[in-house]
Amino acid sequence: MPKQKATWKETNIAGLVFEPGSSAEYHTGTWRTLRPVHDMEHCTHCMLCWVYCPDSSIIVEDGRWMAFDYDHCKGCGICASVCPAKVKVHEHTGKEGKVIQMVLEQD
Repeated sequence: MPKQKATWKETNIAGLVFEPGSSAEYHTGTWRTLRPVHDMEHCTHCMLCWVYCPDSSIIVEDGRWMAFDYDHCKGCGICASVCPAKVKVHEHTGKEGKVIQMVLEQD
């Protein structure tokens, strides 16, 4: 199991990971400056966000979008860029755009 609070002297050179299957233990969501927000009411559940997410940070149940895994989402914005569904007023941002929009992390 990886050390979450290791000092620079205790970490592996170049941050290499030697234990297979340990990526779930590394909560990389703290790297994020932007986070995706989702408007469930207007989502078509096309699942393009799930297909393209490089971090598997889209939680799906029964073939439908359920939530973001913010512990692992790095805020790359790919989900927002591939989302085809548009909304006139997004429930979280109040702006016109897509069902998934990127907002500043502290908002």
